[in-house]
Amino acid sequence: MSKILIIEDEVAIADLEKDYLELSGFDVQIEYAGDKGLTRALKEDFDLIVLDLMLPGIDGFEVCRRIREEKNVPILMVSAKKDDIDKIRGLGLGADDYMTKPFSPSELVARVKAHMARYERLTSSHQKTNDIIEIRGLKIDKTARRVWINGEEKAFTTKEFDLLTFLAENPNHVFTKEELFREIWDMESIGDIATVTVHIKKIREKIEVDTANPQYIETIWGVGYRFKV
Repeated sequence: MSKILIIEDEVAIADLEKDYLELSGFDVQIEYAGDKGLTRALKEDFDLIVLDLMLPGIDGFEVCRRIREEKNVPILMVSAKKDDIDKIRGLGLGADDYMTKPFSPSELVARVKAHMARYERLTSSHQKTNDIIEIRGLKIDKTARRVWINGEEKAFTTKEFDLLTFLAENPNHVFTKEELFREIWDMESIGDIATVTVHIKKIREKIEVDTANPQYIETIWGVGYRFKV
């Protein structure tokens, strides 16, 4: 049974999320403070973490940052704060998704299932030989999920790796932000276009010599993005 950790200080919300997720067959644990949630997230093995932004002890931003330093577990950040800057900051720290309260429990369950299904597919590869993409100094090992640029290995979050790999596997094809969101996040954009933009920015910072003049991922203004070969 897949294990989920909810880090949420509002007891009623945490209990409601737990009930719906358990009805969908998940083993759900709850922590109500940021510091205690962080401790459990680092010490125990969870398949996904639902992380509130405003927490006592340590806020969700710091919890997310410290989890991502050590683990690739999917992180679904939730918050009553609607400002794009908070969403951008959360995604930039390595969260895989961001939901704004209030949201329906059924939407939470749908997103949890989508993230876990994708993560399971990506980590259950049994290929005997590594599948590698090499383009002008960029090396992507799809099997080991590792990336090098000019011989130097770079650390990527799950979604950053997925997005880079998808673009590299479809060179010279222009994808809209909506298409990329559906492909990588397995769901409709629902206004979350900032998710794609933030991830493209983080990828460029890791693989481009000059982010203002990208050599790999090109912005097609008014349309989307293209991987150049």
